[in-house]
Amino acid sequence: MNQTPSETQEIQVTKDLSGHMLNQRQAFSPDDRLLAFDGRNDDSKIGENASIGVVNIATREIQTIYQLYNQTVFGPGTGAVSFHPSRNEVVFIHGLKNASEEVPYGFTRRFAMQVDLENDNQSDPMEARDVQFPFTNGALRGGSHAYSYSTDGQFVSFTYNDEILEHTSKENPTVSDLRTVGAFLVGEKVEVDAEQNDENFDGTSFAILLAEVTNNPAPGSDQISKAYEECWVGNEGYFKSDGTRQKRALAFLGDVVSSSGEKVTEVFITDIPDDNSILINSVNAGSLTKLPSLPKGVTQRRLTFTTENKNPGVQRPRQWLRSSPDGNAIYFYQKEDSGIIQIHAVSPVGGSIKAITANDFSPDTSFALSADGKYLAYGANEAIYVTSVETGKTILVLPAPEKPFTHLSNINWSNKGHTIAYNRKGTLNGEGFYQIFVLDLNTFLYNNYVTFN
Repeated sequence: MNQTPSETQEIQVTKDLSGHMLNQRQAFSPDDRLLAFDGRNDDSKIGENASIGVVNIATREIQTIYQLYNQTVFGPGTGAVSFHPSRNEVVFIHGLKNASEEVPYGFTRRFAMQVDLENDNQSDPMEARDVQFPFTNGALRGGSHAYSYSTDGQFVSFTYNDEILEHTSKENPTVSDLRTVGAFLVGEKVEVDAEQNDENFDGTSFAILLAEVTNNPAPGSDQISKAYEECWVGNEGYFKSDGTRQKRALAFLGDVVSSSGEKVTEVFITDIPDDNSILINSVNAGSLTKLPSLPKGVTQRRLTFTTENKNPGVQRPRQWLRSSPDGNAIYFYQKEDSGIIQIHAVSPVGGSIKAITANDFSPDTSFALSADGKYLAYGANEAIYVTSVETGKTILVLPAPEKPFTHLSNINWSNKGHTIAYNRKGTLNGEGFYQIFVLDLNTFLYNNYVTFN
């Protein structure tokens, strides 16, 4: 690793005595003027948070764009907000509005809410929900989260748990609520067949599932029991081995079982047909024992095969896969034989895994990829590092601060240029609050370009 004393200046954007939690991606507005956040002061407390806000980076002005007025410790709850890539619109997790001590916020009791900042902060469920048999095509039956817009804004990916299967599993041990991934077809409205209430409601977009999950995968097979931490592949997909373009694909982590019976997390990809009418018309809404079906033409493939490694599988810290803008590489954490975690890459067509970093330390935050695909940013022991994707050389861009600032997390790159935003928890009057910071790396990376090359 090549370390250079940092000359960058960290700027604290928020300072009030409350939480300001960034999402782990798409926190910047399309013009990079605003950062979206939720009011959590604990990553695990979405069910207890009542507000979504934006802060102007230049003026530090904060605006609340969504507020719950019936919030309790049991819900409804809001959080993890993502900006649309080209419109002043956001999407975030929202707990069911009838949350109570008897039916609190949970994995299967949440949905996608969108807010239009250009239209008086009008809010509408992006996700239709129907938990009344026989269910409705395009509606979900549980809880989605971890939203990510495709580059063109036409799709939003999500991770999903199903309330119907959760209930069925309590009486039928052969059924399990297995986490999976899917996507909303933005603007394809869904009207549910069930009676409208806080459990069943219409949505502005059509939901499809995109990963096949299996209870008790066969050892040594490509079957997975869980799909999660997904990303869109490329700004416009990727090129297949035959030279044709796959216009839309979703990469995700999948849990397989090795031949020896060990759970191992590998990288998978789903290729998605171009024709939206196929995606909409070829699915069913599921049953009391089965998830909604995957659309016709969807193909799922395993990209990494690491079960025989000394340290098999994708490794912690918690991460979300990232893809290069051209779609040629999907990035993830993997532990080398020495035990150090490095960032690696695999092609969406498969093949060998390539190590990108060669550090003498393991990161302890998720990593983020710059919009131009040139740099990876991540943290270790409260310091921030950047690695050149082309050369693999790492540089220290910000040393660890003196306390009271800790809990570095949620690093985001701007949509243009090379500015990062992130969270740190600052201690004020004996209490810690997550604050938002930004770091302009444009000049720093330019001045150190020779270091990276």
